[in-house]
Amino acid sequence: MSFSGKIKDELERIDGMPRHCQLAEMAAIYDFCGKQSKEEDGKMVISSENELAVRKYFTLLRKTFNMYKDYSADNPAYIKRGSGYVLEVAESGEAEKIRSAIRVTTDTMRSCCRRAYIRGAFLAAGSVSNPEKSYHLEIVCQDERQALFLAELLESFEIEAKIILRKRYHVLYVKDGTKIVEMLNVMGAHIALMDFENMRILKEMRNSVNRKVNCETANIGKTVNAAQRQIEDIKQLMKTDAYRALPPALMEIADLRVMYPEATLKELGELSTPAIGKSGVNHRLRKLSKMAEELKGGEL
Repeated sequence: MSFSGKIKDELERIDGMPRHCQLAEMAAIYDFCGKQSKEEDGKMVISSENELAVRKYFTLLRKTFNMYKDYSADNPAYIKRGSGYVLEVAESGEAEKIRSAIRVTTDTMRSCCRRAYIRGAFLAAGSVSNPEKSYHLEIVCQDERQALFLAELLESFEIEAKIILRKRYHVLYVKDGTKIVEMLNVMGAHIALMDFENMRILKEMRNSVNRKVNCETANIGKTVNAAQRQIEDIKQLMKTDAYRALPPALMEIADLRVMYPEATLKELGELSTPAIGKSGVNHRLRKLSKMAEELKGGEL
C-alpha cells in the first residue's frame, strides 16, 4: 500500500466524532466527490475511484441521518461502477435535507469541524508522496473557489498552502516537511504522522552523514594534494646546496615530510624533536615551499 493509501485508511477509520464534525466531513467529501443529478429527481450522487471516500460517506450517512440501516460495512449501499464506486441518495427530499445540513462556511465552522473538513477533503482528493523520496502533499480541487476555501481553513492552523493550475483543476499543495506533519496532525492521522517523522529523521540523518563523508573526503583530498606538493618541493631542494645549508629545524621537518607522506601536520609535529604544534609545522613547510619556488625562479 502506498503512503497515501495508509493515511487514507487511517482517516477512514476515525470514529466517535460529534455530529457537527461528521457533517463537516460529509460536506468535504460531497464538495470533492458529489454532485446533484441533472435530472429532475434531484438525487445526490457520490462518485469516486477511491472506495475509502465513498465508504466513509456511507458510514456517515448511517450515523448522522439514520440511513442504510439494512446495510453494513461488509454489505454497503454503494456499488462498483467501472473503475469507480457510486453511492446514490435517490429520494429527492432526503437528498435536499442532507445538502442543507452539510452546507458550511469558514465563519460558522468550529476548529474541530475545520479539522474534519480538511480530513474529508484529503480522503476524497488528496495524496502524499513517499517521504523517503520527497515532501509533497496535495489536494486536487474542482475549481479556484474550492481551493481558496480549503487554503483558508489550513491558514487557520498556520499551515500555508500554495495553489497551482494543473490542466483544468486547481491543485492545493504543501512541500514543507514540517507543515505536512502539522497537517497530518490536524487531520488526526497520528500513526501516519509518526511514520512520516521516522522516515524524515532517517532521511535527514543519511543526508547529514553523506555531507560529512563528502566533506571529509574533500578534506582528505586537499591534505593529500598539499602533502604531495610539499614533498615535490623538498625533493627539488634536496638536489641543491640549499638543502644542505638548511637550519636543523627545517631539515628535520623536510625529512619527516618525505619519510611520512601520509602523516597529518599534527602527526608530523609529534614526530619532531622537540614536538611542535600544527601551526609550527605548517610555518616550516611553507618556508620550504617558498625556498623551492625561489629556486625555480633562479634566486637561490
